[in-house]
Amino acid sequence: MCHDYKAPGRDHFAWETTLAEQRENNVHVGKNAADDDFVAMRENRDATLSAPTLLLPSIQVNIRAGRFPEAEANGVRYLKIPFTFKAGEEAF
Repeated sequence: MCHDYKAPGRDHFAWETTLAEQRENNVHVGKNAADDDFVAMRENRDATLSAPTLLLPSIQVNIRAGRFPEAEANGVRYLKIPFTFKAGEEAF
């Protein structure tokens, strides 16, 4: 099981489930949803979502198998967030 956001109508977190429960109740794959239906549902839903807030920091840690970067000369470890400026924009 991955993230649990407490489904509507449920006031507790769930950390266990069974295949039968998922087949019956999972809004993404339950009721024997066809593959094409699942793909369409995810593409439509995902198109409305912005990138997760911690996406870039998590990629930096995950790609290093959970290890943080080595400390810099000042002894501090940094996660670095890349950014670019559009043509004609200034940093300040």
